Amino acid sequence: MKKLITLLMVSAMVVLALAGCAAKGNENKVDYIIATDTVFKPFEYTNEAGEFVGIDVDLLAAIAADQGFTYELRSLGWDAAIAACQAGQAHGMIAGASIKQERIDSGWIFSDGYFNATQCMTVAADSDIDSFDDLNGKMVAVKTGTAGADYAVSLQEQYGFEINYFEDSPTMYQAVLGGQAVACFEDTPIMAASIKSGDLALKIVEGSENEGAPYGFAVFSADNQALIDKFNAGLANIKANGTYDKIIAKYLG
Repeated sequence: MKKLITLLMVSAMVVLALAGCAAKGNENKVDYIIATDTVFKPFEYTNEAGEFVGIDVDLLAAIAADQGFTYELRSLGWDAAIAACQAGQAHGMIAGASIKQERIDSGWIFSDGYFNATQCMTVAADSDIDSFDDLNGKMVAVKTGTAGADYAVSLQEQYGFEINYFEDSPTMYQAVLGGQAVACFEDTPIMAASIKSGDLALKIVEGSENEGAPYGFAVFSADNQALIDKFNAGLANIKANGTYDKIIAKYLG
């Protein structure tokens, strides 16, 4: 009998514990899981106070508040963010993703553009490279799967340089600073912000920018079209009420 009573008591405790966990899980439940990059300053990065901040971070927060949805933002890295969305582990991603036809053709579903960005060539601050012609026979660095990488590839045959691919921006920058590459191709606002803040001893080569393309929020399943619709509506509203301009000014001046 004692064993039976003890067993019943333990069973009751387990049920209560599970119920407590379920209740806690329900309290913390969010409408959407959103994936992003780890470092793409000033769009997403960790500041000196250890806070994850940036244009993408603030825009998403403002749009969610405007549209009344909750979310969890997961800083996974570029490739991991894409993989999470494709696997259904995240509903969407915001990571400075350029709206490109080849991405749309491969299954990306984009929002309206929320920031127009060009790409540029960047070299070490003391480099004597000042044009694409100076790249002949040399190595340049790019980040896998980005508009900067596409820009470099479009110039490679004409200017005769080699390309080394990296998984993240900081490693790509270090390749240039460490002499493993003479230049890298990156989104202009990213480079301008990092150089301005004194984080990187690099410089943008004058006249190296392309025409650019807008960044978009993305989902990878038509089942998440409602999230795109909310993003677009919220973006339009925060542009109309001045919140958008304040966020851009906060990070880009």
